[in-house]
Amino acid sequence: MNKQTVHQLILDKLKIDLDIAERAAQTAYETATHEENIAENKYDTLGLEASYLAAGQARRVEEIRQALTLCQNLTLRPYDDQRGIQVGTLIGLEDEEGRQQWLFLGPDAAGLKVSLVGQPITVITPRSPLGRGLLGKFEGDEVEIVVAGARQQFAVTEAI
Repeated sequence: MNKQTVHQLILDKLKIDLDIAERAAQTAYETATHEENIAENKYDTLGLEASYLAAGQARRVEEIRQALTLCQNLTLRPYDDQRGIQVGTLIGLEDEEGRQQWLFLGPDAAGLKVSLVGQPITVITPRSPLGRGLLGKFEGDEVEIVVAGARQQFAVTEAI
């Protein structure tokens, strides 16, 4: 696994997502402000609904823009076996059933998924229970979290 390549894939995906969101926001804005969508009576709510959609799309654009900026400003450092897992670490985990997964602990963009040579990698942040639990851990450490009342345990197999 190459951390720089994963980071670039994340940035590329965020740029694509931003472009899509900006176009969707523009379309929603144009629909909301189009003269044909002016309400003719109190039951004609197409323009109002479109304005709600436009506002939501605008918020989504700002969220993606913020995530992109934070990820662009992230300085990737080699894994430090004195400090353990930090933001910017690429992490291999194994659960209790032996299933393996790769995570990138990022400053934002939680839930974003990219793939490198067929291996899916999910972005998590320190705000998530798993991200919080991984901070400061080392290769070979175990992490236990409780999600919706269910205990989950993971072993850190690699940290890059």
